[in-house]
Amino acid sequence: MAFIRKKERSKERFSLLLLDLEEYYFEQHTAYQMTAGCSSQNRKLRGSFKICSKSIIFEPDDGSQPILKIPLKDCRRIEATEDHDRNPFTESKPPCISMESRQVYHIKDGNVVAPYKIERKDQDFLFQLEISRKTEDVVQTMLQLHRASCLDKLGDQTAMIAAILQSRLARTSFDKNSFQSVSELPHMECEAEMISPLVTNPGHVCITDKNLYFQPLNGYPDSAVQICLHSVRRIYKRRHGLRPLGLEVFCSETDLCSDIYLKFYYTKDRDELYYYIATFLENHMAEHTAESYMLQWQKGHISNYQYLLHLNNLADRSVNDLSQYPVFPWLINDYSSPRLDLMNPASFRDLSKPVGALNTERLERLLARYRDMPDPRFMYGSHYSSPGYVLFYLVRVAPEHMLCLQNGRYDHADRMFNSIAETWKNCLEGATDFKELIPEFYGKDSSFLQNELNLNLGKRQGGCSVGDVILPPWAADADDLLEKLRSALESQYVSEHLHEWIDLVFGYKQRGSEAIAAHNVFHPLTYEGGIDCDSIEDPDQKIAMLTQILEFGQTPSQLFTTPHPQRITPRFHNVSTATNTPSSELSPLSPSEDSSFEDLTEESKKLAWSNMSKLTLQSSHKIHKEAVTGIAVTRSGASIFSTSQDSTLKMSSRDTLALQRSVSFSNMALSSCLMLPDDQTVVCSSWDNNVYFYSVAFGRRQDTLMGHDDAISQMCWKEDQLYTASWDSTVKVWRCVAADINSNKRTQFELLAEFEHDAGVNTIAVSPAGTLLASGTKDGTLSIWDIESSSPLHQPNCHSGKIHQVAFSPDSRHILSVGEDSSLKVTDVQTGMLISTVQAEEEQRCFCWDGNTVLSGGQSGDLRVWDLLSSKVTQKVTAHSGAVTTIWMSEQCSTVITGGEDKQIMLWKPQY
Repeated sequence: MAFIRKKERSKERFSLLLLDLEEYYFEQHTAYQMTAGCSSQNRKLRGSFKICSKSIIFEPDDGSQPILKIPLKDCRRIEATEDHDRNPFTESKPPCISMESRQVYHIKDGNVVAPYKIERKDQDFLFQLEISRKTEDVVQTMLQLHRASCLDKLGDQTAMIAAILQSRLARTSFDKNSFQSVSELPHMECEAEMISPLVTNPGHVCITDKNLYFQPLNGYPDSAVQICLHSVRRIYKRRHGLRPLGLEVFCSETDLCSDIYLKFYYTKDRDELYYYIATFLENHMAEHTAESYMLQWQKGHISNYQYLLHLNNLADRSVNDLSQYPVFPWLINDYSSPRLDLMNPASFRDLSKPVGALNTERLERLLARYRDMPDPRFMYGSHYSSPGYVLFYLVRVAPEHMLCLQNGRYDHADRMFNSIAETWKNCLEGATDFKELIPEFYGKDSSFLQNELNLNLGKRQGGCSVGDVILPPWAADADDLLEKLRSALESQYVSEHLHEWIDLVFGYKQRGSEAIAAHNVFHPLTYEGGIDCDSIEDPDQKIAMLTQILEFGQTPSQLFTTPHPQRITPRFHNVSTATNTPSSELSPLSPSEDSSFEDLTEESKKLAWSNMSKLTLQSSHKIHKEAVTGIAVTRSGASIFSTSQDSTLKMSSRDTLALQRSVSFSNMALSSCLMLPDDQTVVCSSWDNNVYFYSVAFGRRQDTLMGHDDAISQMCWKEDQLYTASWDSTVKVWRCVAADINSNKRTQFELLAEFEHDAGVNTIAVSPAGTLLASGTKDGTLSIWDIESSSPLHQPNCHSGKIHQVAFSPDSRHILSVGEDSSLKVTDVQTGMLISTVQAEEEQRCFCWDGNTVLSGGQSGDLRVWDLLSSKVTQKVTAHSGAVTTIWMSEQCSTVITGGEDKQIMLWKPQY
């Protein structure tokens, strides 16, 4: 409906919607309709004489008179008539255009939008141009278009009209007098068509260093459309007519309707313009992907409504293309109760099923037909979104669009959008009705539900006129209905289940065996790539096929090929059924009864992370002879322990970084270290396959664990369990009780579990709740394990080289990994789906993160602060002179310590 508000021109009766579909408006002339002979001065009707590719339209200046539309194919005669009166004593009369037609449409009689009145009889029409010298040229143009309209084959008609259009475009060019400034530098110019619903308007495109311009060939509705490049916020490539020719430009982040939609004649022109704007704006806007929007949505940074709009945009849905209009789901199942209960799951539709599968009895009948059908088989004979369905909902605010689509008629009154409950009932029970909703049902403009234009939409059986849409009992009025539907869209139930509907419409259940299993199979022609129209040689068949596809509706482009993750709803009581993923990890935890300290801690962490781009170096010290590999700090923060490839564990003062102790366990490199919770024991892993336990109190090696057949790369400790990762392709879990180790007795390390991999394990992480393990290998595979069952949940191949580090987000929903391929990747824990990839300028070796912001250390020694949602580096800090090899961060995130290949340890603090 946004397109109606944006494009409306209240003072004009003429609209391109008066043309047939795929018809062009070429030119207009001021003229007079002569109701008698040429000499009858008192019977002239002044108006605009418009020449279109398939018709002549005469719009009288007198608004009470009907607009005349004369189809060229119905014309028996078109000629210029001369005044043959040779009397020298009388003034000669200008020539007229004489037409004889079998049919004429009377439109907007009395200036009322209503079904067209069609007169089917032979009639003569006489028009006199105000500039009479143009008469002969105009008649020749009309005769040429008449010949095209009368060709037997539709393909021949289309080809001839296209040739006439291209000839007109070639004879004209962009008028640079339209430039806003004489200093503008043009970059490119080409021909294109401006697209709006059911309308196409050819002209010239020009882009400069400051603006994008479109000049319609006919000068309608304006002589030029101008878009300032600095105001552009989003651009999308579009399929138009199943071909990659469209480009849509938005100057707002939130508007449903774009500022301009262009269809080019050549893909290379479209792409050149797209990349020019994208390059021009690369410092002003972030390029968003489905995965980046998914991450924002999962974390609650954008609403369900915004997320669906973004997905529709990315899937080629546009309000300017009714065959690919944005699609939104039916949500409510209850249209009869006096009160709508959004806390009751029974109030909602099952979002895991397409509309056609919601009624079991109807589905059985459809499946029986499907099983008996020859290939290609489909379950549903109509689509969930089509031009007819869109205008079914919007007819009260877009009556001219409906009349354009249906050749000047409204649909039968009983088939109109009369009642919300009636429409939902028909979607559940009708044999061919499987339509979903449109965004307007979740917007704030309810005018599409009310007959504010007082349209005569007909009378239903029983004599009742079609007026406002009948609302359910729980809606006080149309505004209240939309408000309740918006609440439903953002409700807990929908937030927990919307991913299931996304799987059907935009995701992995859209096609193939998953679509069959989900009873989600539509006609093959509705799918992107379902047919290559360019391969059809017969022009008539090609046009018929294209028309059928566009009128039938199209399935959105597939955005996801793996299950879509569920939204995080941390402050909701969970009413959904549990998944196979461990519930303690993926279900939100209830706040504790005394959460004031917890909230304070969280606030301090948020404050620290918000200032992470203001890291300031406090001190640095070179205490090792080789690269630093690990850092551990006592809880008091007084002492810092570090390991190095020089085989030593060193203890230094946090305040001065002065060396206090140095210990060597073997002549092999130490790979990592950690501090047990009692602050009494430091655990070190070594390339000699062993784990060493160092007693701080006694200043000596307390114990040794010989657990692997190759170098140990990293360790984690959680709740009396030690996790060791090794290049021998295993991760092992050991019982490791801090109190036992400090008892001065030799510890019996019990092996609790072993996780086998196909390559050496380079890094591991344990989730905050201690139920999941993530491991990264030398071949780039990320594995997510259920610790209790020792079984892998997901094993995606994330990176094209060694994974340097992995870490869970604080809520355990996501895992961030960095690798040799210089990328940062976010993986969804629940589905194992890669949901975000950020390409860095160089290899990132280590990091800390809070789920949104990342502090990473790179190969060159710089620290970078990343905003994952925008995929941008917000700050770059010069740090080490060699690669940053390890980062430690305090629990309150207020202190950062880094180690590098330059053998240095650096202490940092964010400035508030």
